[in-house]
Amino acid sequence: MALTRTERELFLAEPHIAALAVDAPEEGRAPLTVPIWYQYAPGGDLWVMTGRDSRKGTAIAAAGRFSIMVERVSPTIRYVSVEGPVVATLPATREQLVEISSRYLPAEKVAGYVDFAWKEHGEQVVIHMRPQRWLSSDLGQV
Repeated sequence: MALTRTERELFLAEPHIAALAVDAPEEGRAPLTVPIWYQYAPGGDLWVMTGRDSRKGTAIAAAGRFSIMVERVSPTIRYVSVEGPVVATLPATREQLVEISSRYLPAEKVAGYVDFAWKEHGEQVVIHMRPQRWLSSDLGQV
């Protein structure tokens, strides 16, 4: 059964690991699909952080759009997939790195991870996507 708008937005706002998919223009390759952390609040744009020159960063820049899919298997099988255009690509800030790290890591691990990532991951960008097309379902107990 498809989720209501409120159900799908609230589900997407939970801290799931997303599968990001973007067209990869290299000849003979399928779309690039990788796990990624993301940030989303109901009714707003979704954002991800990645290296400016990473494969996904350059593929997203070339395509101008991407999709993500999140899922769970308990207590029911549920997923939400959203696709849309990139509406902004901005240099990442340390505050954004803290925000997204805090969403996924235990509080006691955030500072150490942020220090490491800020020094070692190179130039990062925050890519904002406006959710445009949604697919969702809750398959119930199976």
